[in-house]
Amino acid sequence: MGNYTVIQRPSMLVVGIECRTFNAPEEGSHDIPQHWGKFYNEDIINQIPNKVSQEVIALYCDYADAYKEGDYTQPYSLVIGCPVSSLDAVPEGMVAKIIPSGSYAVFRAVGEYPKNLLKTWENIWQQADLGRICTSDYEIYGDKFISGSPKEVEVFISVKDQN
Repeated sequence: MGNYTVIQRPSMLVVGIECRTFNAPEEGSHDIPQHWGKFYNEDIINQIPNKVSQEVIALYCDYADAYKEGDYTQPYSLVIGCPVSSLDAVPEGMVAKIIPSGSYAVFRAVGEYPKNLLKTWENIWQQADLGRICTSDYEIYGDKFISGSPKEVEVFISVKDQN
């Protein structure tokens, strides 16, 4: 689970629904499943215009300063949505975000969901030498998650440029 590769990623446009939460007990563990429930129960995926794929993106962004300094219990935003080709038509109640280009450490959470995804995040938080910059971290729920066996979620963590 500690294995990862660092790659360069282009910027990506995302439209979706947003909530503000943090990883303290009884907060993120309550808010995040509730936010996913809203995404699916309200069929948000089919309300997003200009989608470039059916992949679902869970974007973690707008981190509090203390979070950036290593306190992973501090607030951040979670946007659940899809990659889009344009931010011209953002439906009411949704937000548009730009995931910046840059270096990303890629982790793969494979197997029982959400158990192995949570283990992957715990592993990420424990890696002090990862060089996280806390700009935009995201999960991609693509074909390997939707129809894969075992299920796979790719986790992209923004890190200092490796140049």
